[in-house]
Amino acid sequence: MPDSDDLALLIDAARAAGDIAMRFWRTDHVAWDKDAGAGPVTEADLAVDRMLKDKLLAARPDYGWLSEETPDTADRLDKARTFIIDPIDGTRAFIDGSPDFAHSLAIAEAGRIIAGVVFLPAKDRLYSAVDGGPATVNGEALACSSRNEIADATLLTARPNLAREHWRDGTPPPVRREFRSSLAWRMCLVAEGRFDAMLTLRPTWEWDVAAGTLIALRAGADVTDRTGTLPRFNGPTARLNGLITAPPVLQAALLGQLAG
Repeated sequence: MPDSDDLALLIDAARAAGDIAMRFWRTDHVAWDKDAGAGPVTEADLAVDRMLKDKLLAARPDYGWLSEETPDTADRLDKARTFIIDPIDGTRAFIDGSPDFAHSLAIAEAGRIIAGVVFLPAKDRLYSAVDGGPATVNGEALACSSRNEIADATLLTARPNLAREHWRDGTPPPVRREFRSSLAWRMCLVAEGRFDAMLTLRPTWEWDVAAGTLIALRAGADVTDRTGTLPRFNGPTARLNGLITAPPVLQAALLGQLAG
């Protein structure tokens, strides 16, 4: 089946997810903390997850399923293609009433992402890409920045990632740090050229970055884990060794300054 058909399916599903999320947003919805410090979840996350699973697997019953809000099983490892879903990426922002949350939907094949959508319903911004095609936002083509120098580069990252122990000689790079709650949106902002780079050094769940990875790559950015390795998706643990996204020269410079 053509990847463009899969992309159209993801776009339709993402917009349906946005309809559900917006009915809960800035209301007195129920939220609680997941076990083992896994972060918050809301009734909206679960409602979106249920709808997406029903809709997407009804359309592609032979695909696997990996989602933050669905108990994982090994069945997906034997599938040729697998949906990788974060029903609401940036749940803390959603709880706080911020518009900076997203739905992240992707399809993996042979370890690579072949179609991806990141939709911010409160901002009405839909980022998408298909393998071999352009990355777009609301239909307009994206291109990452052309920045090569680390000094004064805009870096989307959490403050702990700039702690001295992560960097050679204990010297964090001289960047201008900013933060957004959604990892998926951070990658899209780099793809859009609005920020130069994004970085997360802690182990990273695949569903947070699967769609954003393809969007950033198709916009001309490099995407690697903290060792410089291209991420592989639909792995047994569903976790990556951090993630860095930036224009190629800047990406190499950031990797070169990380502590071994």
